[in-house]
Amino acid sequence: MGEKKTHDETGDHNGDEPRKIKKKVYKKELRKLQIELVKLQYWIKAKGLRVVVLFEGRDAAGKGGVIKRITQCLNPRICRVVALGIPTEREKSQWYFQRYADHLPAAGEMVLFDRSWYNRAGVERVMGFCTDEQYQEFMRTCPEFERMLIRSGITLIKYWFSVSDDEQERRFQARIDDPTKRWKLSPMDLKSRERWVEYSKAKDEMFKYTDTKQSPWWVVDADNKKRARLNCICHLLSQIDYEDLTPEELTLPPRRNEDEGYVRPPMSDQTFVPDVY
Repeated sequence: MGEKKTHDETGDHNGDEPRKIKKKVYKKELRKLQIELVKLQYWIKAKGLRVVVLFEGRDAAGKGGVIKRITQCLNPRICRVVALGIPTEREKSQWYFQRYADHLPAAGEMVLFDRSWYNRAGVERVMGFCTDEQYQEFMRTCPEFERMLIRSGITLIKYWFSVSDDEQERRFQARIDDPTKRWKLSPMDLKSRERWVEYSKAKDEMFKYTDTKQSPWWVVDADNKKRARLNCICHLLSQIDYEDLTPEELTLPPRRNEDEGYVRPPMSDQTFVPDVY
């Protein structure tokens, strides 16, 4: 694959404000794309497809936001999100890819990984959570692991969300200022700010080994959240050749009258949530 580096990795960002998109336009386009996602869902289910989508990138790059918009209108039994925590001692003793393989889709499913096996090439490498031997083994085996998935019939799509230094700092500060978002910041996130260059180097090395013809990385310019979401969803839809299998419009049947002689218990017998509002 050719070079697909963006401003967060090269340091060439010129500081221009990312192009904005009007809220009304964003909502209109998002609605169109979410309708297409529902059509894609029907297709995946009907054809028994197995789809895996990886979302990687720096902290606060917008991975969670696009995942929420993808899943918002979909059936969680068909499209599910996998966001694994710190591995247990037992999992640490397993084959590295084993705990991720447990979450791979069955026929008729799409799985979205909010961070994935690439933790080893990123945070584990930079923060020293793996040995050099474990890191080198990952770089050797990851492309083969992904080729195995593809040969088995899985559709694998990988996204890297690229965000500039200044924009990440602005989003971190917004999380600090908003009590409902503060939980998104961990001590590890703050340490990542101190190791910006190390993360850039780790990302470049990861791309060198794993940005392959069979399984390329797709980079999303994520400085503008709304554009990033629309662009990513639009691209995801383009990666699977689907048709519209939406069921015909349903008609509600008339409600059946209650059986004669049946008397419902009084409402006062039930315990209601207090009317606070």
